[in-house]
Amino acid sequence: MGNSKIKLDDRDLNRIIEMAWEDRTPFEAINYQFGVAEKTVIQIMRSNLKRSSFNLWRKRVNSGPSQKHMQKRSPEIDRFKCSRQRTVTNNKISKR
Repeated sequence: MGNSKIKLDDRDLNRIIEMAWEDRTPFEAINYQFGVAEKTVIQIMRSNLKRSSFNLWRKRVNSGPSQKHMQKRSPEIDRFKCSRQRTVTNNKISKR
């Protein structure tokens, strides 16, 4: 992650990657939840994805009307998560 002083465990790192990969999750939501700026998210994605996957992700993020930035989003999108998404009552990962 370069010069970043933020220490992330594997669980947080995986969640950041998952949130970054989702088209509707803005960078501001990642920053709000984990204190990680867009530039650092890009570094995380670059270092943890295959080059072809990273290139596809960057192309998706930079093309068309962006949903990854709150200021560029449609005003109808006013939340960080889907309205049908369950609210987690505890932070335990369910085991299958």
